[in-house]
Amino acid sequence: MARQDDEVHTPISGEMPSAVEAAEAIRTGRYTSRELLERCISEIDVHNEALNAFVFTDFATARAQADAVDALVRAGRTDELGPLAGVPFGVKDLEDCAGMPTSHGSLVYAGRPAVGTDSIHVARLRAAGAIPVGKTAAPEFGTTSWTRTKAFGTARNPWNRTVTPGGSSGGSAAAVAGGLVPMATASDGGGSTRIPASFSGLVGHKASYGRIPDAGASGSQTAVLGILATTVTDVARHLDVTAGPDPRVRTSLPAPIGSYEAAVDTLDVSGLRARWSTDLGFASVDREVEAIARKAATDLGTAAGLRIDENPVSLTDPVRVWLSSGALDLWLDLEDGMWPGVADDLQRTARSGLQQTAERPIPALVPALRRRADLEREVGELFAEVDVVLTPTTAVPAFRAEGPPPAEIAGRAVNPAMATPFTMLANLCWQPSVSVPAGLTASGLPVGLMITCRHHRDDVALRLARMSEQASPWPRVAP
Repeated sequence: MARQDDEVHTPISGEMPSAVEAAEAIRTGRYTSRELLERCISEIDVHNEALNAFVFTDFATARAQADAVDALVRAGRTDELGPLAGVPFGVKDLEDCAGMPTSHGSLVYAGRPAVGTDSIHVARLRAAGAIPVGKTAAPEFGTTSWTRTKAFGTARNPWNRTVTPGGSSGGSAAAVAGGLVPMATASDGGGSTRIPASFSGLVGHKASYGRIPDAGASGSQTAVLGILATTVTDVARHLDVTAGPDPRVRTSLPAPIGSYEAAVDTLDVSGLRARWSTDLGFASVDREVEAIARKAATDLGTAAGLRIDENPVSLTDPVRVWLSSGALDLWLDLEDGMWPGVADDLQRTARSGLQQTAERPIPALVPALRRRADLEREVGELFAEVDVVLTPTTAVPAFRAEGPPPAEIAGRAVNPAMATPFTMLANLCWQPSVSVPAGLTASGLPVGLMITCRHHRDDVALRLARMSEQASPWPRVAP
């Protein structure tokens, strides 16, 4: 009898399954974890050179973990399987995964040895049975809305390889939208999960700040960990297995009451007050993007029984506040004493942010903190009037893979950061926000609808995302 290592493991065929579909198929024996993993490895071998989604892989360890899952299934011990048992996934290269290096997308850390421990997020995914296959590309310290680095090159969008899959979770977006893996981790400090979701036709949820403890991930005062996936149910199951407090993280929230996966199909949201806004009072939006997102919002309102109004919204432009906050976060990404010795290894965005804050005394940063408090008050007043705010996720479709974002939108000159003006509000104000596919432009690029809810109402955000998915089904992966 052949040893298991010598057995032939035929990769599964057809469309790459969602994470939940894969977990159920493995549990019930329709195919094995190893057969799914071999499919993922084959897709990575064929497509990664063009997409540059993965910057590191460890297939040998993944195969051993898949075989262990399959052994439990063969032994009839399926009650020992976790909710994501046997499902391969990618890990964004801003968070730690034991046995793999963490480079933060930077030459400063590239070439360092593998880390010995998982982030809390990755550890919880492993405990649920999911199998990490490698690290996905991210821009240096997650600083841009596109993914191009000195260390690893440029990640490209499976829908059109001349444009970006987004940032900073661009490699994860390319991996999932390209059908390389069913899901991949992400983090969102200013839109870095939702922007790639919008640009790449995926679901991306920024949970309430503290919902998923962030120890072992790139430091940020606004970032929340998550995943990019093809279905809302995948995102909900992920949240079920990763949410909850950890004594090492003082901002971690208490364990949620009930299951998010159950809520996406059962929570009653009829009659909730929603507001559609094209610009939130400060943004310019591409007309085609606006039309696509508006239709998706209207369809969602009808399906969910929302009371939608279009009353004017006038919020403070958050870009300067967010840029100041992000510049401070950069210092958390460097080890003590590194600056300025590493300046020449850094890319322009990170180097500029560090220089600006290094040259400014602490009192000079206080106005940005005060503006953030003003912005939180404005957003709080808005959510005293409504339960949900609907907007386009981004102001433009995906732009050149090499960046930068466009400097003009709808005929108006803008700060390039205004290509993604809406996402950062939920980060600064710690609210749950999810992007779902809204449709395609005439040139075939995905557009996202963003659903933002009151503090801690991740269940409402995901329920509405699921209803949008049901009302306007979207392609799972790029053609």
